[in-house]
Amino acid sequence: MNKPIPREDDEDSATKDRNFVTALSRGLELLRAFGAGEEYLGNAELSSRTGIPRPTVSRLTYTLKELGYLQHNQRLEKYRLGAGVLALGYRYLASKGIRDIARPLMQHLADATDCAVALGTADRHSMTYVEVCQGSGPLVMRLDTGARIPMATTAIGRAWLCGIPAERRLQLMNDMRLRAPDNWPAIEQSINKSLDEYATYGFCLSEGDWEREVSAVAIPLILEDGAEVMAINCGGSSLRLSHRVLMENLGPRLKDLIGQIKNSLEPQRTR
Repeated sequence: MNKPIPREDDEDSATKDRNFVTALSRGLELLRAFGAGEEYLGNAELSSRTGIPRPTVSRLTYTLKELGYLQHNQRLEKYRLGAGVLALGYRYLASKGIRDIARPLMQHLADATDCAVALGTADRHSMTYVEVCQGSGPLVMRLDTGARIPMATTAIGRAWLCGIPAERRLQLMNDMRLRAPDNWPAIEQSINKSLDEYATYGFCLSEGDWEREVSAVAIPLILEDGAEVMAINCGGSSLRLSHRVLMENLGPRLKDLIGQIKNSLEPQRTR
């Protein structure tokens, strides 16, 4: 189950930025509250998860239903995401030309290594997969496009942190510290370790940090001179991906993949 979504106080937000539209922000928070595998949520559940008062939630869900972003089940008195959200997602993915360039190169690496290779982008303190290519082996991770995984404990999330400007990274790390103070020392240590790995080897490792059975390498994909940062990982079962395999095989292969993607983008920039 999703945890309640931390929000800044609405009055503070309005004071800090008069252009900030609180009603729009709250509506988007409701859409974010639906987790993977959860089909229906009621107003009480949405209120609990977002911290938005229930009367306000009722008005927002009605509006989102009328706009097609939510569907209402009268028997259950609950809502699920509607076709409008799906349409927005597909439009976003369709606009990401990087996927068309990266997909065949990612699939080649997935086939060659019998691993899962994913392209991800940041969403708050998580990473969302926008493209996934799978190998054919029995121990390949089965995560699909649209999957969300933690930023702080995964190779792809920490690689993304390595690719963004230091000031932005420090702001996110401070947010993480405030959200999870008890776990922060271990999280901070793992992020700093990834920063050292990226500076030394050009890629980041995760060896059972997220899931004990999962190991991976990842590299940031820095686009438009840093205007946009994504990340790509390559990983699978820890049973077959030893530290040596990660360091001597998958890491260098993933560096080559990043180079190929960037080389493919160069002709587009000069058009």
